[in-house]
Amino acid sequence: MEKYEPWQRKRFEVPQGLTGWWQISGRADKPMYMHTEDDLFYIRNYSLWLDVQIIFRTLVIVVRGKGAY
Repeated sequence: MEKYEPWQRKRFEVPQGLTGWWQISGRADKPMYMHTEDDLFYIRNYSLWLDVQIIFRTLVIVVRGKGAY
């Protein structure tokens, strides 16, 4: 973590959960550095409605198995 850039540390401003924006927005289909960008998107756009969307989309993606390797 010491080697992270300041913009990468922003992702630690919210607690980790069971699922998240990057898990439903590409999963293993995207390069790892893009997951930090997705985490920052979540931080900037946090809302209860976004969390509801993430939970619903997680269920759909898990059933489909898309992006899981």
